[in-house]
Amino acid sequence: MDEAAHVLIVDDDERIRTLLKKFLTRQGFLVSAARDAAHARRLLEGLAFDLLVIDVMMPGEDGITLTKSLRESLTTPILLLTARAEAEDRINGLEAGADDYLPKPFEPRELILRINAILRRVPKPQPKSEAPRNLHLGLIRYDLNRGELWQDQDQIRLT
Repeated sequence: MDEAAHVLIVDDDERIRTLLKKFLTRQGFLVSAARDAAHARRLLEGLAFDLLVIDVMMPGEDGITLTKSLRESLTTPILLLTARAEAEDRINGLEAGADDYLPKPFEPRELILRINAILRRVPKPQPKSEAPRNLHLGLIRYDLNRGELWQDQDQIRLT
């Protein structure tokens, strides 16, 4: 990993938030944590994340509703965590827009493997290509590096 991926953990259980934050930090991730959906939304307004790990069962707005809402404007990958392992729950989570679903209790190594698998599938931002060195307008050409204006082979003097 060239640059540490920034992960947001959203879970109402402080003990789980703290354990996940410590574990993921030791694995080389940059980690932020939110106690509920409203707190997560505030963090998402000001920070960019590479992955969201959201607990399904939270008081107020649950993880499925939050995921569905975030998917309207956000493409960041989402991994849902839940104590409910029924097939219908997994289907609801995936239909809401989650990229993966991990039932609790889970093996920490499996969480890391799933996070890394999701991050591998996300396209890396491409470096911005260099701006053109010359602007062409019909027979007129402007050399950006030199600050020169040309018409065919004749240089036009600029003041």
